[in-house]
Amino acid sequence: MRRVVGTNRSFPRRSWGSPMLISSPKWPPSEALSAMELITGSTGFIGSRLMRPASRALVRHPTDASNSIVGDLLNPASLRGACADIKCVFHCAGYAHAFTTSDPDLHWRVNFEGTRNLLDAAVETGVKRFILLSSVKAMAEPGDECVDEDWPGEPVSAYGRAKRAAEDAVLEAGIKYGMHVVNLRLAMVYGRGGKGNLERMARGIRAGWFPRLPDTGNRRSLVHVDDVVVAARAVADAPAANGRTYIVADPRPYSGREIFDTIRGVSPRLTFPWSVPAPVLRAGGAVADWGGRLLGRPLPLNSEMVERLLGSACYSPARIERELGWWAKVGLEEGAREMLGVDKR
Repeated sequence: MRRVVGTNRSFPRRSWGSPMLISSPKWPPSEALSAMELITGSTGFIGSRLMRPASRALVRHPTDASNSIVGDLLNPASLRGACADIKCVFHCAGYAHAFTTSDPDLHWRVNFEGTRNLLDAAVETGVKRFILLSSVKAMAEPGDECVDEDWPGEPVSAYGRAKRAAEDAVLEAGIKYGMHVVNLRLAMVYGRGGKGNLERMARGIRAGWFPRLPDTGNRRSLVHVDDVVVAARAVADAPAANGRTYIVADPRPYSGREIFDTIRGVSPRLTFPWSVPAPVLRAGGAVADWGGRLLGRPLPLNSEMVERLLGSACYSPARIERELGWWAKVGLEEGAREMLGVDKR
């Protein structure tokens, strides 16, 4: 069913208390399960924050950490040992598409086949819960509308198609084997240590080369990494989340101008920024595309990034709010301060 979600509502910031559906799980809370959880992508942006001292980390290369185990998503045999004696898997690892030379085959192999291999190992070793950290890119592009999980259509990118296939495999495993499974479709995740669009934009603003964005009235969904971690642990503990797919986002979308002004506002000693009209920015993005092809690597302000900054990508987290009582706590200003390491004045 086609679902379009309006955004003319208030956007409260709720503290985490004891939401009804999360307060009485049928199993011990995740604090007691950290010794029995496996985290893939444990050295990455989200996985590193999800890690606890007793969590088991899946790594591709040997380390000195006593809680790490070597395994490869494309080597099924290596994953069975990683999943042994594990009760819950948080699957954060994947092949990211941003600012790298995109390889459609690698997207499919890592993001879909790797997930399927990990699921197979989890089933064979008796893992009870499997949480996939996916992306809103697993959905069709929303255009100017704000949409929810029921938005119809297929993803357009190789990355999105692989993520959608991985989601389907996770839900199928839950039905077939009775495993507690959840897909989290993350909006643009940002925070200190991130390497995505927002962090690159912030570096450009602070360096003085990134122009002030025109006010196009666009709406973009974001989510701070700390809110993602809370959501991941919440769905692992909540029986009501079993078999569900949730968008994880700040309930308030932001325009490109708002994002720019917020980053500039929390950055000390920045002079008044120069501004560029939207047509000029798009032309500059086309030039950057040409330069990137010559250099063999994407340039920072290319067409893809320009369209992301000027266009809309609005996703509603109403389902996870309604069903589990999860709300994003970190707003853009607070999140930008954390991302930039700036104390509140």
